[in-house]
Amino acid sequence: MLIDDQLSISKEHLLKQDRTLSFSGMTWDDYEKFNAVEYLGYRASFLDGVITLMSPSQNHETIKDFIFLLVVTYGDAFDLDYYPTGSTTFKDKNKQVGKEPDTSFCFNNLKEIPDLAIEVVFGSDSINDLKKYQQLEVKEVWFWINNVLEIYVLVDDVYQQQQYSLNLPKIEAKLLTKYIAQALTGNPRILKKGFIEEII
Repeated sequence: MLIDDQLSISKEHLLKQDRTLSFSGMTWDDYEKFNAVEYLGYRASFLDGVITLMSPSQNHETIKDFIFLLVVTYGDAFDLDYYPTGSTTFKDKNKQVGKEPDTSFCFNNLKEIPDLAIEVVFGSDSINDLKKYQQLEVKEVWFWINNVLEIYVLVDDVYQQQQYSLNLPKIEAKLLTKYIAQALTGNPRILKKGFIEEII
């Protein structure tokens, strides 16, 4: 195989795959003192003595930003006040949990914990991520995983998968999946226009 071919494959791999690192047997102080400079570009989370780092791929970021765009589009269409909180680190020392979502929102007013957290998953452990959000008491979590948008709503302290969003009740997972699945190849402006036409 030619070197140029090898480089091309490496670049394609980086576009499609997230990179993850995990450190077990860690303490809360380890998490708090974590050297972010050494692992620049990684998002850190903590649960059960494990620090997990994730470095998002280009595809990951494209899909995350498109989902953000759809939430904002919905808010504008239905006069829903939204407050983007991005990948703020949400943590609770007493519960020994910390998490940075890919993106997140509060609705109607700002809160310490977001109403909606969004995760794009390319190989990372979504079950553990859901446990982290459960500990943080985030009411709704979206996962883009295996080319499908999954909606989880916290009911009696347990996440239940739902077809409709709690915070954006006029749209369902099936409709979100339809548009997000086109994010890597389609035109965001045109996709957003089609999305608006379907929800209003």
